[in-house]
Amino acid sequence: MDKKTLRDIDLKGKRVVMRVDFNVPVKNGVITDDTRIKGALASINYVLDNGGSLVLMSHLGRPDEKGITADTTLKVVADHLAELLKKPVKFVPDCAAADAEAAALKPGEILMLENTRYHKEEQAKLKQKDGQSDEEFKAAKAALKEQQKELAKKLASYGDVYCNDAFGTAHRAHASTAVITKYMNGPCVAGFLMEKEIAYLGSAVENPVRPFVAILGGAKVSDKLAVVRNLLSKVDTLIIGGGMAYTFLAAQGHKIGNSLCEADQMDYAREMIADAAKRGVKLLLPVDSVEADKFDPEAASKIVGQDIDDNWMGLDIGPETVKLYGDAIKVAKTVVWNGPMGCFEMPKFANGTFGVCKAVAEVKANGGVSIIGGGDSVSAVKKSGLADKMSHISTGGGASLEFLEGKELPGVAALN
Repeated sequence: MDKKTLRDIDLKGKRVVMRVDFNVPVKNGVITDDTRIKGALASINYVLDNGGSLVLMSHLGRPDEKGITADTTLKVVADHLAELLKKPVKFVPDCAAADAEAAALKPGEILMLENTRYHKEEQAKLKQKDGQSDEEFKAAKAALKEQQKELAKKLASYGDVYCNDAFGTAHRAHASTAVITKYMNGPCVAGFLMEKEIAYLGSAVENPVRPFVAILGGAKVSDKLAVVRNLLSKVDTLIIGGGMAYTFLAAQGHKIGNSLCEADQMDYAREMIADAAKRGVKLLLPVDSVEADKFDPEAASKIVGQDIDDNWMGLDIGPETVKLYGDAIKVAKTVVWNGPMGCFEMPKFANGTFGVCKAVAEVKANGGVSIIGGGDSVSAVKKSGLADKMSHISTGGGASLEFLEGKELPGVAALN
């Protein structure tokens, strides 16, 4: 995971093609949260301050599914970035047709390309059509892969240096995130956001200061299956909450009422419980729950033990579990958290997630490292008002999850 960064190269007079993550929420042509844009400013300013020029590229939304709309064009992002930098940001309406504009860039100037996903070859994602034979589908995929290479070559031709500062898409082998590096004549380095992600997640997973506690939540065991398997070989304590906990409780023979349960994962849950015991890893499950008579913010609710009443559902961990988890978290020196403990979007069922959040906030204060691994965990931490008490909040939900699974991330692996 030792990768070169922008600091390791001479940028004077160089054009830097930088993949950023400007996949920000846009509604009716207005950016509603510019956190990701501001997050890239350190890398952008470093290039400009050191005599380079910039070609910025990103995706925005899912135009491959929803079509090209006012909420998927990066023009609004280019205009907003210009305001933040207090300097012009040139814009090209086709990422594959910016030869003249890129060539004309002078040191200190910025060019932003239109949404890379306006070209299907960026992702090279293809579904087999009805009536299409396997041979035809295979040939169509091969043709699209060749087109992806051509797009990557085009993007590479815009600069002397490639910089990837988009950890959120690092788990995708797209034209702008990984394939481009094969066609760059100059160095391929990490930006400062990417560097931070690699440093925190890499050291947490490969060389943690112990005790090392991992907290996993969310709805489904199947979503975290590979993460649990990988982390059991690394952690001292594994805490399970959220909907996925009820599959584990059901596997132990507890009644779970109408709670979320993946019956096809119960054997796996039993296997993981046995594996934790064999390795000497503490695997903590809820000892009480907040159950509700329906999935509704105004539902009737009550605290019960490990068994859920018939026709009721567990929607949050209970106060005894919050204390149990909190005690395990507070003594940790490294904590990785991915997934909420309950349906925190509904105030009635947010106490478990926010209680765990308070415990995680104490880790940094006590000299430890706390890493929030993307997705709903980030939303929960921000909602709790404790985001500034965490050591690191990951910018990539899917990427951080795959990292925790032990997978190689193409966008990281491709860098020098």
